[in-house]
Amino acid sequence: MKIVELSKAPEKENPHNVIAKGLYDTEQTQVVHLELKPGEALKLHKTPMNVFFYVLEGEGIVVIGDEEESVSKDMLIESPKGIPHLLRNESDSLFRFLVVKLKE
Repeated sequence: MKIVELSKAPEKENPHNVIAKGLYDTEQTQVVHLELKPGEALKLHKTPMNVFFYVLEGEGIVVIGDEEESVSKDMLIESPKGIPHLLRNESDSLFRFLVVKLKE
């Protein structure tokens, strides 16, 4: 059995300059915990694989392609491969979510 404690998970460097911690990484799947403080955002980018986001805490904005939605705790958002996307925190509190990349 493998258990990963968030507080002990390694931080991952990323082009977005936000707190990202790797929780799980295999040939098929990668799970990263991201934290956006008020005013922080991911840069618009594409991934070469399907991704989904699961909101753990707070509220944020998700943009996928030409769609933009407000999201909050316990919501799952699908983001197909090759489609530009970003997440941003326009609230006054922390926005935490998991990014799950489904490798092919």
